[in-house]
Amino acid sequence: MSDACCSPVVVLEPARRTALTRRIRLLVGATIAYNVVEAVIALTAGTIASSTALIGFGLDSVIEVASATAVAWQFSGTDPEARERTALKVIALSFFALAAYVTVESARSLFSGETASHSTVGIVLAAVSLLVMPGLSYAQRRAGRELGSASAVADSKQTLLCTYLSGVLLVGLLLNSLFGWYWADPAAALVIAAVAVKEGREAWRGENCC
Repeated sequence: MSDACCSPVVVLEPARRTALTRRIRLLVGATIAYNVVEAVIALTAGTIASSTALIGFGLDSVIEVASATAVAWQFSGTDPEARERTALKVIALSFFALAAYVTVESARSLFSGETASHSTVGIVLAAVSLLVMPGLSYAQRRAGRELGSASAVADSKQTLLCTYLSGVLLVGLLLNSLFGWYWADPAAALVIAAVAVKEGREAWRGENCC
């Protein structure tokens, strides 16, 4: 997920800057709305199925809402650049929180041998998110790069990480349902946690966009 934004600086026309700012606001709003719905469904289905993976996915959606809200706050002001460092710190902390939770819960699932019940709702949710999230991430990253906004690019990475988690969740739920391989999801989730730490460090240092 390496993502440098080091192309030569381009001075944008005011109209173009305004259009990009508006686009980012809309994309962030769509991300927040989708993740609120996703969180409610995942947490409910996870509780019913006793699925650590689904509950973790729901909490990831809550973290994504926090990250997107930070960007929305930044671009709600008259001078978004002045708020960028604060927004980046919030996004970085959201990455770290996600990595910590996924690591703890994955380790607990692996060592306890806890198995979850089949969840059709969880499988459908993961599949839908796998289709929706890449488009949102790409559109926001593209607008953020053109605008030169490190926070918008960082938040797009959070959305992309949610895509990877959707894939991990889908594979884990399917393997658990079809073959009883309870360990597949937590093992793959540990890889996602490592990536989250890397992206969190980059966001904290402001390295997402030069």
